[in-house]
Amino acid sequence: MTVNDICQALERYTLPLMQTQAIATEPVTAQALNNQSAKLVLAYSGGVDSECLAYGLSLFAQKNPHIPCLLVHVHHGLSANADTWVEHCISQATKYQLPIQIERINLTKAPRKSLEAIAREARYNVFKKYLNPSDILLTAHHQDDQLETLLLALKRGQGPKGLAAMGVIQPFNQHSWIVRPLLDVSKGQIESFAASVELKHIEDESNQDEQFDRNFLRQDIIPRLKQRWPSIAVTASRSANLCAQQQQVIEQEVNNRLPAFIDDSGVGHYSAFKLLELREQSTQWQSLLLRGYIQSQGFNLPSQSQLEQVLEQVLYAADDAKVNVHCGDYSIKRFAGKAYIVPAIKLAELAKDQKLITDKLVNFVTKPQSELISGAFFELESSELPSSELISTRPINSELVSSELPSSELISTEAGINRLKVNVVTDGVRLRLPNGEQVSVVFGAKGSTRCQPHFRDKGRELKKIWQELAVPPWIRSQIPLVFYNDNLVAAVGLWVDKRYLAKQQTLGFVFTS
Repeated sequence: MTVNDICQALERYTLPLMQTQAIATEPVTAQALNNQSAKLVLAYSGGVDSECLAYGLSLFAQKNPHIPCLLVHVHHGLSANADTWVEHCISQATKYQLPIQIERINLTKAPRKSLEAIAREARYNVFKKYLNPSDILLTAHHQDDQLETLLLALKRGQGPKGLAAMGVIQPFNQHSWIVRPLLDVSKGQIESFAASVELKHIEDESNQDEQFDRNFLRQDIIPRLKQRWPSIAVTASRSANLCAQQQQVIEQEVNNRLPAFIDDSGVGHYSAFKLLELREQSTQWQSLLLRGYIQSQGFNLPSQSQLEQVLEQVLYAADDAKVNVHCGDYSIKRFAGKAYIVPAIKLAELAKDQKLITDKLVNFVTKPQSELISGAFFELESSELPSSELISTRPINSELVSSELPSSELISTEAGINRLKVNVVTDGVRLRLPNGEQVSVVFGAKGSTRCQPHFRDKGRELKKIWQELAVPPWIRSQIPLVFYNDNLVAAVGLWVDKRYLAKQQTLGFVFTS
């Protein structure tokens, strides 16, 4: 391996990705790529692997000066040598004529999570900070890393997706890419190259600590495997590629079938998973489709045992059973023949959301009538709510009693409101303006509260209205209810009481969520 080989690998894998961002009719020239302003960000530890890649990136940057390149080094604070490593990385970056960013992080231990996993997650969260849409994160993973990943997937009992291990090119962080240019290169080749060019690099003493699974494989198991089967890293990589191909076919078929099982017509813009249709599928497809649905909603997959528990409960629990399976930072619930994924929110943050909604909604509805002209509106996006940045990632234990946690840490798996909009209009179904009545907003009114939705001829108790509209129980307490004095006059996004409808062409409020 030579520096030109590294540079060519970088060009082979990154330039086509940048080309896809260029205008189709524009040739792939320096000007075309520069117009896209995508950059390469190297995860740079200063170890021999990333040092070699940084060395090759310096040549790439010289040959492609129109493409911004950046080194990012993460100071974990775990080693007494961490400050020395920072100095090394800054010094090498100067030699490579590449800009560098140093990020210091503090790691907090979490239950049921290894320090290795916590450090990795924190590290990648740092890298995400530097990635704009279409940017490319470079990592120095190599063939031996691929073998380690495959062995760890086997240890965890993972299927084709886990056994596919790492790809050379993969989507990352929704709008970016991760590229591993050295994935087909062995560790021996990397070390030989570093020695041949007398490349300075750091030695992380924690790499010798076999309490970490990867180090145990690296120091003890893989050398013995290679002694018996010298080409095992190559053949294992081939197996990972075959698994990746099979997984791609599976995912394509799941994506083709999945839309028929998703119902987006429910209250509050929450999608539901159709269980009657799912029961007609084979057990294998039940598992695949449920996995696909969970991922399509942006949540992490549960463990295999949790997945089996979810399927067993949502499909076969008694009709009157309250199905609620905790899966880390969300729960899966069942209602009226459908399954719902409900994120966990800290109760304290949920209360803040509701207070903000109440205050802003009441302030708008009670404005002087001179300020409420047709076309006026009030809007509250989910990003403005306190909980939008504070969804709890604390592992949820279904056996944990709420009173064991401080009040600020109590977990709610009741869906909060996504957004809220109020328009002032002169036509359509709308709530009349208050006429001297006191306006209030309530979450979770008593089921015995009576009202007469605009689509009903007679009044009915609130709990019966919820059932009539098939509103899941955990959503009911999160729907803002508007009261004039002691009378329920509107449920946001659902109905206006018939007795309080605006008449003729008079102004009124239309609530949507």
